[in-house]
Amino acid sequence: MSEIFPKVALLGIGLIGSSMAHAMRRSGVAGHIAGYSHRLETLEAAQEVGFADSLSIDPAECVRDADLVVLATPVGTFGSLAEKIAEHLKPGAILSDVGSVKTAVIRDVAPHVPEGVHFIPAHPIAGTEQSGPKAGFAELFDGRWCILTPPPGTDAAAVAKLQSFWEALGSQVEVMEAARHDLVLAITSHVPHLIAYNIVGTADDLETVTQSDVIKFSAGGFRDFTRIAASDPTMWRDVFLNNREAVLEVLGRFSEDLSALQRAIRWGDGDALFTLFARTRAIRRSIVDAGQDTAAPNFGRGAKADEKKDQ
Repeated sequence: MSEIFPKVALLGIGLIGSSMAHAMRRSGVAGHIAGYSHRLETLEAAQEVGFADSLSIDPAECVRDADLVVLATPVGTFGSLAEKIAEHLKPGAILSDVGSVKTAVIRDVAPHVPEGVHFIPAHPIAGTEQSGPKAGFAELFDGRWCILTPPPGTDAAAVAKLQSFWEALGSQVEVMEAARHDLVLAITSHVPHLIAYNIVGTADDLETVTQSDVIKFSAGGFRDFTRIAASDPTMWRDVFLNNREAVLEVLGRFSEDLSALQRAIRWGDGDALFTLFARTRAIRRSIVDAGQDTAAPNFGRGAKADEKKDQ
């Protein structure tokens, strides 16, 4: 594919940033890939992998003359990072991100975006429980959705250009309003992660079951919970703090449904249980039919490309 951006600056070169770099190399859409991290050990690891043309510990240096700048650090850092790079952004450049919340990102970043720079928040819904520059791989975004949430009045040509970029990286792209994105992701990703963290923590706290028994007898359900709960704690802390309204709304509904399920079990209402389980089984089949997972019996998720999960 032909080059879309002569220079792309990745502020953050963990799983998502490094995977973007690998996917850009594969598709040829970037002329120069620049990477930034505030940690020397991360830069050294990235240098060893070799997915970037230049690496820097200074964000201003990284974004200089970049045509696309992507914030790929934890969302809680976006505001301060945007402030540091604002005066160094190239006129006409696109400033984007990969955070899994959007309303808070717009709130924190938009005040620092200089006139003439196009701010287009984005969220590639892809990831694994691994982190760091050595965890990335080009296929991470293949067949996955990337949601763009441009604020009202954003230049349509810039949005179309960023959409072409993500499609070249393998993603399917949809444009939606930021608040809608946050509510959708609260139910499809954020609350499920919160439940996973909680159930794994509950198992660890149970005094009547030793930790060795929990690990030794882990069945597929608990094993999948632990895979989700192994995700980066800093990233998920920032997600919940920055999408609290949508998460609390969904948690409230979940708590009500959980209470109804508890009553059905207590009173032996088998019909209610069967109806719920049949309905949710159909949803699972719909996810497979939509190409967002496979029906293969691979509970261990051994292949790297099969370890993708929502963020």
